[in-house]
Amino acid sequence: MASKAESAEACVRLAQIPNIGPAMVADFHLLGIERPEQLRGQNAFRLYSRLCELTHARHDPCVLDTFLAAVDFMDGAPPLPWWHYTAERKRLYPAV
Repeated sequence: MASKAESAEACVRLAQIPNIGPAMVADFHLLGIERPEQLRGQNAFRLYSRLCELTHARHDPCVLDTFLAAVDFMDGAPPLPWWHYTAERKRLYPAV
């Protein structure tokens, strides 16, 4: 298991981003994201929508929460658990 980075600057591999494991790394690769810095400035909802489109499946909303956490972390936020973003997701994207 990759050790998790404590800051975006310390992140070299996607698996070092807090909350990101092998399945999420595979999802990012499917989206064309190969390096952590590619998440900077991304729109998590667009990533989630694109993933659903590419896989022809509606993914669990916790995937969006995890995308929110990863993008926020790479934009400089402290590492927070993905469920910290659930209330924000429900407020911003109630239909998901």
